[in-house]
Amino acid sequence: MSDGAAGCAKGRRRGRRWAMKTFVIALLSGVLAAGAVSAATVTNKDGETAVLVVVEGESRMEVAIDAGGTEVICPSGCFVTTPSGDRIGLQGDENVEIVNGSAIVK
Repeated sequence: MSDGAAGCAKGRRRGRRWAMKTFVIALLSGVLAAGAVSAATVTNKDGETAVLVVVEGESRMEVAIDAGGTEVICPSGCFVTTPSGDRIGLQGDENVEIVNGSAIVK
């Protein structure tokens, strides 16, 4: 094999490695973006901060949403208790509005 042919083969291998790295990065970016898309979006339409109790599996946390604010929660489903005491189950793809302390799932 001549030096020119060997150099060409190395160039093709580098090109394939670069293409594979680009493919893997694009694939991972798509997976991460898909995870973000499937979370529930909660918008507080009330005039004061709403505190939600969110339970995902064994994890329990309080999420405060300012008046007019929006938060993204529950990427893989959860139960939410609203300020009025309503308890709702979310799959993770809903749009929820807090109005007068209650949840309206859209």
